[in-house]
Amino acid sequence: MNKDNISTQITIDETTKGGDTKMKIEQNTTLPKNEKATTVQEMQDSASQDKIEMLPISKLEDFKSHPFKVVENEDLKKLADSIMENGVLIPAVARPKGDGYELIAGHRRKAVCEKLGIETMPVIVRNLTDEQSVIFMVDSNVQRENILPSEKAFAYKMKMDAIKSQGKRGISASVPLEQKSTGITSRDVIAKENGESPAQVQKIVRSFSA
Repeated sequence: MNKDNISTQITIDETTKGGDTKMKIEQNTTLPKNEKATTVQEMQDSASQDKIEMLPISKLEDFKSHPFKVVENEDLKKLADSIMENGVLIPAVARPKGDGYELIAGHRRKAVCEKLGIETMPVIVRNLTDEQSVIFMVDSNVQRENILPSEKAFAYKMKMDAIKSQGKRGISASVPLEQKSTGITSRDVIAKENGESPAQVQKIVRSFSA
């Protein structure tokens, strides 16, 4: 069997450990792919319809201009302990790129696997546009604790630019049509999603370009 391309299925195990829902990876099952999910919540909701592959770590290229650094701290140590005991419970997300894949979410899991000498990890492979990739990458990281103000500012700026680019190209996957027709801006969208005011978002983004 080719270990570089093993189709798998995720099932949820209600038993939790350390606050994380455990996911069981069942090999040799191919599931119908949902091409419409573009946000983190939509991706999570449709996880049971996605194709999961056990991919070589060496085939996973870090996301270009990824604003969130992998830092050696207590959280990373806890993640390493969990992976040593249980393996990677939550699949990463990547998109095809050249002969390999570009990692969109899962950089910390990848770093831990490399450190532990683990050669493969479960990955959801999706055909996402540049804008969809940026939005998903930001959304899957920005709510983490202990991110730096500079990382948050860079991430917000990246997402704002991605939403604006989608609007120019007529892509409405992340910004509903009614928002466009009522003049709601990318700043408003980010503010609502993160429990901040548009003025706060603008201030954060300005600190990035200052």
